[in-house]
Amino acid sequence: CKVDLHCHANNVAHNTHEISTSQLIVRRGQPFSITLELDFAFSTSESLKLTVETGRFPKPSRGTKCTFGTRVPMCDVGTKALWSCSINATSSLQTGCVTLNVTPPADAPVGKYSLSIELGRPLAVKESLVVLFNPWCQNDWVYLPDEKERQEYVMNEQGHIYTGTAHCFSPMFWDFGQFEEEMVDICLKLLDVNPKHKRDPEDDVSARCNPIYVGRVISAMINCYDDMGVLQGCWDGDYQDGVCPTRWTSSVSILQRWFQSGCKAVKYGQCWVFAGVMCTVMRFFGIPCRVVTNFVSGHDTNNSLTIDQYFDEYGLKKMGKEDSIWNFHVWVEGWMKRPDLDQDGRYDGWQVLDPTPQERSEGMFCCGPAPVSAIHDGHTNLKYDVPFVFSEVNADVVKWKADGSKIKMKYLTDTAKVGQKISTKAVGSTAINDLTNTYKYKEGKDANANSFSQ
Repeated sequence: CKVDLHCHANNVAHNTHEISTSQLIVRRGQPFSITLELDFAFSTSESLKLTVETGRFPKPSRGTKCTFGTRVPMCDVGTKALWSCSINATSSLQTGCVTLNVTPPADAPVGKYSLSIELGRPLAVKESLVVLFNPWCQNDWVYLPDEKERQEYVMNEQGHIYTGTAHCFSPMFWDFGQFEEEMVDICLKLLDVNPKHKRDPEDDVSARCNPIYVGRVISAMINCYDDMGVLQGCWDGDYQDGVCPTRWTSSVSILQRWFQSGCKAVKYGQCWVFAGVMCTVMRFFGIPCRVVTNFVSGHDTNNSLTIDQYFDEYGLKKMGKEDSIWNFHVWVEGWMKRPDLDQDGRYDGWQVLDPTPQERSEGMFCCGPAPVSAIHDGHTNLKYDVPFVFSEVNADVVKWKADGSKIKMKYLTDTAKVGQKISTKAVGSTAINDLTNTYKYKEGKDANANSFSQ
């Protein structure tokens, strides 16, 4: 007769009530309750079958479809993501009131699902729900143990982004707004229009179980240079046909403009805007995320792990594709496990992801996730984009004396200039949290500490 999804109670329990209390939004690895009101008494010997599906081509072997029930295992052999349910003790079976505890697996793909319920008859009741990552669940790759950090990096809708110079910086207020109700449609749309989904929708939806993959897709989709991404960058000062990047103070208006225009890029963004918008989308999906500013930030264009500058007798000279140094650059860190790199957890934790279009990574303008621990220890042979981020925070600035097109001699190396006052907002306060020591050893403390491997 009726299905009650208990949206309000479930969403409160799953920390999604700030998004909606009328749409069921749950986190994987954690049970939620639904109640079936029947017009007959229910017996535990009866067949109760539930089926969940996500994506256009759901398959049990891809983790995008699962059939399960209360009596015996119903899952097809080879089902990748195993959902489960049980009858809640509060059920009144004689009056036909059946409450089920349904648990999505901790490795379920995130996204929108259909839920069909059958009671041994051909007719099925269909409902829908959204499944997100779960930093409260120990079995989820995004599990973050500290509750104060979860509140800051998942639940906090406002924050600060630092700009300026290492010796004269200031916090800029930013409204992330990840729990505005329209964010459900916006963030799911962002995944659905990414090029990987267009090429192979079955594989893309299946891969959404992995925060490494999802973070990388988001990094590519925040900029518009390979796809139908959110933001177009501009660094030449001509913003007449758009909005000056310094005028933005909120991700919400940017994402709404993109969505309401049919996924046309919003003009314009620079690094702190790209990072602010990415933080919003990451937090919406449940991946703990923070915005990080690197002052005196290197841009190594050729993977030399140095910032090379060339001078002739008249001063600085251009020679091919130039390395550069920015007063500051802003990216995000996302929290996740990296079992693809090492099974002992050495590279788990904060990962650099950078949506600002700088250099291509595997053919796309995206960057990361690059483990901060790998950057710190100079393990530049690891994916993704560790050498590039290493150079941003720890490259030597090398000055060369050039004669015509020929390099004549190296006359100065500065090992301390690049990567200063790497900062983010502190947990639970407006103070600044200096992260520099998590990215690099102190200069002079260990001469060989950041020796890199390739």
